[in-house]
Amino acid sequence: MTTKNPYRAGIAAFAVATLATSSAWAAPTINKGDNAWMMTSAVLVLLMTIPGLALFYGGLVRSKNMLSVLAHVFYTVCICCVIWAIYGYSVTFTGGSPFIGGFSKLFLSGVTPESAAGTFTVGANISEMIYVCFQMTFAAITPALIVGAFAERMKFSALALFIPLWVTLIYFPIAHMVWYWAGPDAIAEAAAAVAAATDEAAKAAAQAKLDEVMADAGQIFSWGALDFAGGTVVHINAGIAGIVGALIVGRRIGFGKELMPPHSLTQTMIGAALLWVGWFGFNAGSALEASGAAALAMLNTFVATAAAALSWMFAEWIVKGKPSLLGALSGCIAGLVAVTPAAGFAGPMGAIVLGLIVGIVCLFFCSVVKNAFGYDDALDVFGIHCVGGIIGAIGTGILVNPALGGTGVYDYVAAKVADFDQMAQLISQLKAVGLTIVWSGVGSAILYKIVDLVVGLRPTAEQEREGLDLADHGERAYNM
Repeated sequence: MTTKNPYRAGIAAFAVATLATSSAWAAPTINKGDNAWMMTSAVLVLLMTIPGLALFYGGLVRSKNMLSVLAHVFYTVCICCVIWAIYGYSVTFTGGSPFIGGFSKLFLSGVTPESAAGTFTVGANISEMIYVCFQMTFAAITPALIVGAFAERMKFSALALFIPLWVTLIYFPIAHMVWYWAGPDAIAEAAAAVAAATDEAAKAAAQAKLDEVMADAGQIFSWGALDFAGGTVVHINAGIAGIVGALIVGRRIGFGKELMPPHSLTQTMIGAALLWVGWFGFNAGSALEASGAAALAMLNTFVATAAAALSWMFAEWIVKGKPSLLGALSGCIAGLVAVTPAAGFAGPMGAIVLGLIVGIVCLFFCSVVKNAFGYDDALDVFGIHCVGGIIGAIGTGILVNPALGGTGVYDYVAAKVADFDQMAQLISQLKAVGLTIVWSGVGSAILYKIVDLVVGLRPTAEQEREGLDLADHGERAYNM
């Protein structure tokens, strides 16, 4: 049985009823309804990336670079899917160390149509192949987000080398640190053995086994940090890699001197809408079950997103005199980013507050801060994904508080919702954010430098002026 699930053992109060078996552990079974939901969720997350993210980014660049952005995103999805199957799943979701997994599932060894992966309910599993597919889509979209930071000025050959290196050395370790744990079935079985022990020697042995199971987790997970669907793993990770890349690659020719407006806000609107739709697979799918947890994540993905779109739009209206579609779409993405780690933990009213806050803060970073420092984060990957991810990660540590309408944190050993310690949870969240920023920031900088030495990062000035569609791919997005 595989119980390598991507979320914290203490999932939430809605798990109470599922742990009635903790004192009489039974072999898990695969739930066909959960299987169906998770297959749907995996496809929804793919929809987020292609065509959702590709169109969202593509519409924001100049027409001479539209096709290059589409190619960057599409290539990223393809290469990451192959790498995930060969070794990514193994090094992310098997034991090894607190920082990276092992090779026991190399080439998907042991993953069969019959093998199972744990969910958040003791005894209820899904097919492991479906779990592989679901997590594969996360590994694909995360590096694709980075593309927007250095859009219009990185060679395709540089991207082709950078993405496999980054997903291997940055994404897989962070995902392992945040999401790897032994799972509820292993914990329930070990806890039941402790309860059933009849003498001191047997009890000591059973307790040692339980301690071993509890220690079988990634570093950030062990700290107690909460990340329901990828605030640290996906958004902060990609956002900090994006700003590092934008700084190392340098500004676009003419940046700050020439107008560089989006060539098609229509396509950006279509892409944003597809992202929002697909994000229900991202967030609600991260419950791993068609359950109350998925329902909560779904509702929060509606309301936090809408609140963030409105707060960005109205704030921009007040400051600039007009409400822009681009502002509303940017706020929409910021809301989706912020609610990602909190989706299964915050109450709906908390999610609305989170959305209202993140819309205004991300607007500030994408305008005031960006202009003040003069960096060329072309499509605001840092200002939306990194900043929004940080707000979401820290906000999760606050909004999970039952006193604020959150679910609380479930203790699988005690089989009850644990007493909530606000300060301890905030410290765990801050440590997770800090480690992600350092790991991704430093590691990405090294990788950019390596790629620059091997193939070079930028096209020539002439090629950049011509546009990367023709310079890199020999074709145009439009022939009119």
